[in-house]
Amino acid sequence: QVQLVESGGGLVQSGGSLRVSCAASGSIFNPYAMGWYRQAPGNQREKVAHITSTGSTNYADSVKGRFTISRDNNVKNTIYLQMNSLKPEDTAVYYCYLEEAVGPLYWGQGTQVTVSS
Repeated sequence: QVQLVESGGGLVQSGGSLRVSCAASGSIFNPYAMGWYRQAPGNQREKVAHITSTGSTNYADSVKGRFTISRDNNVKNTIYLQMNSLKPEDTAVYYCYLEEAVGPLYWGQGTQVTVSS
């Protein structure tokens, strides 16, 4: 079994910063990428960012220049999402995922990020 545990969400004022973390554990054989999606009430789940096992990153246009995804080089299968210049429209539940090269996608339980105006 694979478990993903997110942490670090919360309430922040517009313009502020937050960092969310995701740690994956369990039977992970060949991780290809980890990343973040988010879902606001009434909206579809939106891909925010991902980072591959080789360190390549990709961002949604809506967060480019404000969010940074990174890996922990000391703790396997752990990633971070540093969110700066937060806007009310960034308010959502943020879900971490892990994608294996061959196999299913694993999801975390989600962490709430709320940005007040």
